[in-house]
Amino acid sequence: MVASEILLKAWRLMCMAKSMAETYEANRSVCKYVHSTSRGHEAIQLATAFQLLPCDYVSPYYRDESLLLGIGFTPYEMMLQLLAKRDDPFTGGREYYSHPNYRGSDKPNIIHQSSATGMQAIPTTGIAQGIKYLETIRSVKLKKGPNEENPVVICSLGDASVTEGEVSEAFQFAALHQLPVIFLVQDNGWGISVSSEEARTSNASDMIKGFKGISRISIDGSDFSKSYEIMRNVLQEVRTERHPFLVHAKVPLLGHHTSGVRKEFYRSEEDLAKHDLDDPGPKLRNFLLEHGVPESELTEIEKDARETIASQFSLAAAAPEPDPSTVSDHVFVDTPVKTEAGERSPAGREKIPMVDAALFAIREIMEEYPEAVLYGQDVGRRLGGVFREAATLAEQFGDHRVFNTAIQEAYIIGSTVGMSALGIKPIVEVQFADYIYPGLNQLVTEISKSCYLSCGKFPVQTLIRVPIGAYGGGGPYHSGCVESTLLTIKGIKIVYPSTAADMKGLMKAAFLDPNPVVMLEHKGLYWSKVPGTEEAKNAEPSSDYIIPLGKGRVVLPANEEAVENGESCCVITYGMGVYWASAAARSYPGRVEVIDLRTLFPLDEELVFSTVKKHGKCLVLTEEQQNNSFAEALAGRISKACFRFLDAPVEVQGALNLPAVPMNILLEQAMLPSAEKVAKRLGIILNA
Repeated sequence: MVASEILLKAWRLMCMAKSMAETYEANRSVCKYVHSTSRGHEAIQLATAFQLLPCDYVSPYYRDESLLLGIGFTPYEMMLQLLAKRDDPFTGGREYYSHPNYRGSDKPNIIHQSSATGMQAIPTTGIAQGIKYLETIRSVKLKKGPNEENPVVICSLGDASVTEGEVSEAFQFAALHQLPVIFLVQDNGWGISVSSEEARTSNASDMIKGFKGISRISIDGSDFSKSYEIMRNVLQEVRTERHPFLVHAKVPLLGHHTSGVRKEFYRSEEDLAKHDLDDPGPKLRNFLLEHGVPESELTEIEKDARETIASQFSLAAAAPEPDPSTVSDHVFVDTPVKTEAGERSPAGREKIPMVDAALFAIREIMEEYPEAVLYGQDVGRRLGGVFREAATLAEQFGDHRVFNTAIQEAYIIGSTVGMSALGIKPIVEVQFADYIYPGLNQLVTEISKSCYLSCGKFPVQTLIRVPIGAYGGGGPYHSGCVESTLLTIKGIKIVYPSTAADMKGLMKAAFLDPNPVVMLEHKGLYWSKVPGTEEAKNAEPSSDYIIPLGKGRVVLPANEEAVENGESCCVITYGMGVYWASAAARSYPGRVEVIDLRTLFPLDEELVFSTVKKHGKCLVLTEEQQNNSFAEALAGRISKACFRFLDAPVEVQGALNLPAVPMNILLEQAMLPSAEKVAKRLGIILNA
């Protein structure tokens, strides 16, 4: 039997949730931003919330306002988000209603998550992955309950969202690694206007049978007392036995899908009446009356709830709006790496290729930081990466720190959100740049927005390694360049080293940066096997060598006399372009200056613009297909910033504008730039 004080608390909050929904509906002109309410879902949400501890993590979905009430947020705090007010404690007026995030010691923590339905399953499972890792290494960072209870993770989902492929990736990883996560699936039979019969062959409880190792139960989520007892048992089981669980809760949908998609648009009177029969409020009210609670007491609670909501809504409506001058705050948090440090070229050290520089950098990182982990396809024991860039690391640091994943680019990338929230520093690898596209949903929707929309509470510290570029017949799916695609994503940093020393120094900086960093690593430079790329090998820098992101490098300076006589030009490039440009410059001794950007975002504009102004002629060189590329955009910025100093239009040279890199080596060569093609273009620019 559930204690009477818990039942009365649930009744009070159900009355508040009902009054909130009614107040929002009655004030539609004030509540102008799109929102959903929890009407019909209150019982299962409160039953779950009441049993969570401050050591736990929960990821509510957009209909979980009752869950938020249950863990202790006030209606006023939630209304500030509803109305996008300045003092919205979650996102400062930047995010939809019931899209919370929270760091604190008095409530369960909540990572930032999007409203892309189902997308939260991967980041939230990443939290459970992180908890298991901290338990494995017996870390003091692991928070426990007041009586040393183990933490659990709740991932709340609507039943329509479980058809998403990324939800299945989360289920698979949770089952395989036996993670302490509870997938709470609230099934109201609708996915906007799409009925469950139209959208799926089975509900979440039936679907989960295919994932061995995940326990499951189906319940009536409109019955508070039964839901409370079942969730108590489920939570206790996961706290002690440390395995995943799926709770499928059948609930009615009593409100609109959202304030903008009205229930009368697509639901019949018969359907609405059927759902009304399972309203959790009257069910709980009747239960309390049957167990001796006076009707006058319940009525007084209803009255108090209405008055409280009315008062708090008035306060929220009168609260100040955000200051427009703060709109650009919190895109990134500050990085500790500000200046180049350590020894770049220690005397007496043998030159190493870029692939070894990466391996040695990660080895030194993992030796110094026990919170560093490395995972991705084939990076674990036996192979150590398809390019052997992680060779021996699993043997040295163990399978719990260096391990393989399935072919799950979305999970590899998105799980770092949850890992980072726990203070773990994940280094993950996508096997080829052409394979990053399944992970872009997580990179764009979750990772890139987390810092900004949480007002800096949840920056995602992750280093995502991506081998990139063409390398002698790799073909259409192993040769592509993706930097322009990535650079359209705001809220991430992009690094692109072209030498072993830069690889090591930039990787250290990228790891220490508290923001998400994608490191693009050219396969053709890994071992310097491509003719003309021998200079990619360097003496291994010292273990403390580090290069701040956003600082380019002068690879080849021009002769001062050529500059003074107006006989010089510069090439702004990166990656393989550094070697094409350097080789081409030999045809014009002293007349060509080559700049290696090293970091594409943040960009060293100071170096780029000062170099272009010095020479007056510029070629931006890229391996990407030229049209609509980063290189073309950069040329436009250079033209604007340096217009008064230019002696000729800024030129761009890239690959032919083809859909893919062809397999045949001769066709590949015909598509891509080369030293000879660059030299020809430089001749035209220098003689202009």
